Amino acid sequence: MKNYLVIGGSSGIGEAISKELSQLENHIYASYKNNVKVSGENLQYFFLDVLSPNLDLSFLPDTIDGLIYCPGAILLKPFARISTEDFIQDYQLQVIGAIKVIQEVLPRLKKSTSASIVLFSTVAVQTGFNFHSVVAASKGAIEGLTKALAAELAPKIRVNCIAPSITNTKLASTLLNTEEKMAGNAQRHPLKRIGKPEDLASLACFLLSDQSSWITGQIIHADGGMSSIKI
Repeated sequence: MKNYLVIGGSSGIGEAISKELSQLENHIYASYKNNVKVSGENLQYFFLDVLSPNLDLSFLPDTIDGLIYCPGAILLKPFARISTEDFIQDYQLQVIGAIKVIQEVLPRLKKSTSASIVLFSTVAVQTGFNFHSVVAASKGAIEGLTKALAAELAPKIRVNCIAPSITNTKLASTLLNTEEKMAGNAQRHPLKRIGKPEDLASLACFLLSDQSSWITGQIIHADGGMSSIKI
């Protein structure tokens, strides 16, 4: 049985990852901030605010085999209407939060015989979209962090990043809250559907497992073909 830490594991993609990992008889420590969850037999939820000055993760076991960082935000505005504070707040959540957690958990990851870190980006980094400057800037930093850490932590710890397109989660609810919006967004993708949390969870679980033991430093696009196919 392996120990996994899922930051942002109470909703959306993070919740789907937590559930899939727990079904594989692993021990999961999943954080929540606003969506309170009840712990189960091998799925333990705990409160965590990644923006707090001090992160107390002392309750974790000595060895952590995998870390997944899922917190995110979607602020879509014309660039001229975005304040520098908007950029700073998003960067704090998406990038600084990930850095703080990784630094805190790193000694535990180093004790594993097959440790893996999975981060999340977005299709908007490599494929420019209107009004995505905030999220593209933060997630662009995550992609750079992924490659730098993969180099620095090899061969002991693998580091990879998933870059999805829009996924049917609470985070994206305002973009998918009508049948027309759902259909319109689906048609923009070569595979003609919106991503599901389970699509990303399966990929994340693969990247955490020994089946991906020769994969590191990769930005993997799970986006219905949007980033690479034009039809």
